[in-house]
Amino acid sequence: MMIFSKLVAGVLLVSVAALNFSMLASAYGQSAQAPASDPTNAGKAVFSRANCVGCHKWHGNGGGGYGGDALSLRKTEMSRDQIIETVGCGRPGTGMPFFTRGAYDEVKCHGMNRQDAGAQMPPEGGTFLRPKDIEAVADYVIAHIKGAGEPTYAECVTFFSSTSRVCDVYKAQEQKPDQANASTGKSQ
Repeated sequence: MMIFSKLVAGVLLVSVAALNFSMLASAYGQSAQAPASDPTNAGKAVFSRANCVGCHKWHGNGGGGYGGDALSLRKTEMSRDQIIETVGCGRPGTGMPFFTRGAYDEVKCHGMNRQDAGAQMPPEGGTFLRPKDIEAVADYVIAHIKGAGEPTYAECVTFFSSTSRVCDVYKAQEQKPDQANASTGKSQ
């Protein structure tokens, strides 16, 4: 019984200390909690894990890849629902794979089953994704890629979570206009 009482007293002491810290932090206008992370980080992780970067590249601009000439997600006009269907079902007649288990079998895609798709059947993705993962990728694309314009050094560093040699080309591109202005003596 004595051990139990000491345990309860210890828990209470820790709770009171935590409450005091929280109140002190609030009094100084600081949050006692860690800042919330980007809610689209899960989609970014799936974008990498499912190898969307293999064809669409980290920046989503697309271009040549082993899956073919992937379309630019930066220029896409697809809605969230259309992105979800495209990731889940792929794109018939292209190299865009499907990532939903049972696509074209148990799940009709683009209004077709496997027999309807025939020779236009898209390839199977390297991994199957759960519906919530597909939704997370769509949310990531909409929040960070769709309509973003040309990739920047800051976006590259954000994607790779640190400076990366991949980002050097974007750093060099951002420095060129400043260097040109400095050499002509013009400023903007």
